[in-house]
Amino acid sequence: MGYINTRECLDALEARGELVRIDVPVDAAIEAGAIQRRVFHAGGPALLFTNIKGCRFPMAANIYGTRERMHFIFRDTIETVQRLMKLKLNPMEALKKPWQYLGAPRTAWHTMPRTVETGPVMEHEAALSALPGLVSWPMDGGAYVTLPQVYTESPDNPGFAGSNLGMYRVQLSGGEFLPEREVGLHYQIHRGIGHHHAQAIARGEPLRVNVFVGGPPAMTLAAVMPLPEGLAEIFFAGAMAGHRIAMVRREGGLPIPAQADFCLCGRVMPGEQKPEGPFGDHLGYYSLTHDFPVMRVDRVYHRADAVWPFTTVGRPPQEDTVFGGFIHELTAELVPSVFSGVHEVHAVDAAGVHPLLLAVGSERYVPYAEDRQPQELLTNAMALLGNTQTSLSKYVLIAAKEDMAPGQSCHDIPAFLDHMLRRVDLTRDLHFITRTTMDTLDYSGISLNQGSKLVLAAAGAVRRTLASELPSGFDLPRGFRDARLFAPGIMVLKGPAHRRKRDQQDPAFDKLGEALARVRGIEGFPLIVVADDAAFTARDWDNFLWVTFTRSDPATDIYGAGAFTHAKHWGASQAVIIDARLKTYHAPPLEPDPEVERRVDALGASGGPLHGII
Repeated sequence: MGYINTRECLDALEARGELVRIDVPVDAAIEAGAIQRRVFHAGGPALLFTNIKGCRFPMAANIYGTRERMHFIFRDTIETVQRLMKLKLNPMEALKKPWQYLGAPRTAWHTMPRTVETGPVMEHEAALSALPGLVSWPMDGGAYVTLPQVYTESPDNPGFAGSNLGMYRVQLSGGEFLPEREVGLHYQIHRGIGHHHAQAIARGEPLRVNVFVGGPPAMTLAAVMPLPEGLAEIFFAGAMAGHRIAMVRREGGLPIPAQADFCLCGRVMPGEQKPEGPFGDHLGYYSLTHDFPVMRVDRVYHRADAVWPFTTVGRPPQEDTVFGGFIHELTAELVPSVFSGVHEVHAVDAAGVHPLLLAVGSERYVPYAEDRQPQELLTNAMALLGNTQTSLSKYVLIAAKEDMAPGQSCHDIPAFLDHMLRRVDLTRDLHFITRTTMDTLDYSGISLNQGSKLVLAAAGAVRRTLASELPSGFDLPRGFRDARLFAPGIMVLKGPAHRRKRDQQDPAFDKLGEALARVRGIEGFPLIVVADDAAFTARDWDNFLWVTFTRSDPATDIYGAGAFTHAKHWGASQAVIIDARLKTYHAPPLEPDPEVERRVDALGASGGPLHGII
């Protein structure tokens, strides 16, 4: 049986030597988050802050900070859940090897929540101002809940089967929110809560919302699980927990997990929004202030021994990177059943997840063709852009499995891009979708939630040899310099500072394309990236992926050497150029507070609680 609450999990981690108590006073504003990030990047233990300044509740962080710790927390159920995932993919396996699925009926029973009259979470109430005021980054607009489990039920189909559990940003203080009465509820497009909110608006009713914090670790995992529409996360939580989740059902209200540490109960009123933000996000920038729904808080419940679990988000990798890897382990075998013809997908964490999706698909439409070209791959790519969370992808790079070497994977990013760049036909294989919906946190587009997408598909024989040396003695237009070889076939340049408005292309890049088209050997560099700092961008793969794909909008920021447009199709005969500079309208990158970082350094010095860890 999995852990039933936060304390039980923390006690087990401490007994295992996987938790460190920090008893010195720590400020929830900036300092606690800075400590968590430093310990995570050091591969360190979970943290229990017992002395939060001005707050009676302890805080816990980095609980899920390593792959090994995730496997330990869910050790009782991970194999059974993986088998269930495979069973959905191929039920005949259960008939061939029934001994491998003996736990399946019991696990199915665990998916059903059980209703109870009360529980530890109902023992006490608190004011909003009594909760830990976690502020993660210097420019954050207030205190936020960073590991919330936001629970709603369909107004048209109430009950567990019609519920949604998601991890949406909850702002506790700051801005125009009324103290002790209101919090901000930031949910992005294509999230399950949006369907419930739309139903409530159509009915002219408030949407009831409960925000759980803590409780069974399986509830936190379920809140970030990208399940198919119509499958309630609460059911997955029970399977992952190894026990039925006990839920307190209140008259006239939504249910509350009996073992949660905290629960904020409230309502989102129709037509009511207030400015939310800014807040450091998982792309590595601040998501700026925008109007989002307001939740009127009626009650705040908490258990007697409540602990406030938290994380911080920022440029990857962060703790949510570990969640992503764990989810991939659970769901990898489901990909072909959800996306017909797709063998493998990789939402690239270093690029902020949604900006870059790598995929391997099938190319079987014309198996007798002498020269294979992307056809079925385009169907595969459109399926990825039309379903689940992959629909938020900005760049989709897809290759044919038939051309790949045995064992080759899109999770080996350098090898996969090398494979793509050797085979892609730049005059034919770039397909743009313009003026479409985008990830709410991505500011590279033409407005909030709006930008473009690019499908780049590669199939068939090798078309070019990738250059491993820069062309000698080539000239660049004014403002462009510092050419660097990043990888075979990939060049990085430094460009002038961006000075144009949103939704405008830069004529300087047309001149750059014309100049590069005259350079002998430029065809060996099918991908050229222009950045503000070429040395930083070319330093390693993490920097390259982050800069290139978080700072560009395909339709606005792609140019070419030998560029042309024919019958509304764009291509380039020699090279694609991506403008990956920071734009005048982009959100600012996240930067730590130097004074806070010095305080964190002191905790790692000799005699400090983090000595030997950071």
